[in-house]
Amino acid sequence: MNPAQVAAKRFILSMYWTLINYIKGLEEQESRISEDRRGKLRQIAAFIRDNVGSGKKAKLTFICTHNSRRSQFCQIWLEVLGYYLGMEHLQSFSGGTEVTAFNFRAIEALKRVGFKVENPGGDNPHYKIYYDKEIKPVECYSKKFDDPANPTKDFAAIMTCSEANQNCPFVPGASYRKAIPYRDPKEADGTKKEQQVYDERCHQIAAELYYMLSRV
Repeated sequence: MNPAQVAAKRFILSMYWTLINYIKGLEEQESRISEDRRGKLRQIAAFIRDNVGSGKKAKLTFICTHNSRRSQFCQIWLEVLGYYLGMEHLQSFSGGTEVTAFNFRAIEALKRVGFKVENPGGDNPHYKIYYDKEIKPVECYSKKFDDPANPTKDFAAIMTCSEANQNCPFVPGASYRKAIPYRDPKEADGTKKEQQVYDERCHQIAAELYYMLSRV
């Protein structure tokens, strides 16, 4: 049974239809993923399979420098796609080597995809990201990778930026580590291409994680 059939069988009636339609289009993006990245994504899929086969939860913590853009996209998409595909054994987290705030430009990109976002305000808002009418939202805010909200052992550390990969060669408690760096959409901040670049990065991450989960 392919991922689309699994999702159809689950009858996800309460998930936002804009998101469902967006996810349905991700399967067509496989050809745009380089073979090198496919190989790395399949290796992470193998980590998930091995944990599930051992009767454990598969915990993935996505790490970048500020936990403000790429790692947040990854955390949200892994949780949402895992739900969509019926993978209840997945747990998704994120963190940085520094604490800043979840960048508002990334938040706007998520809204354009179809997520609903609640912003409580503050210097480092604990955003609530809704993707389903009946499921509790994903709580997202900038934090260090070793924050108490994240797992401390038996998890995969997935490095989503080259800087964090270089500056944090050892992640305490991680039983697996893999780097799949993404270009930082920050490079387009304040330019005419800002919205386009954020949308492209959000879509790239969603498509690659969909490919990864379809290989579990």
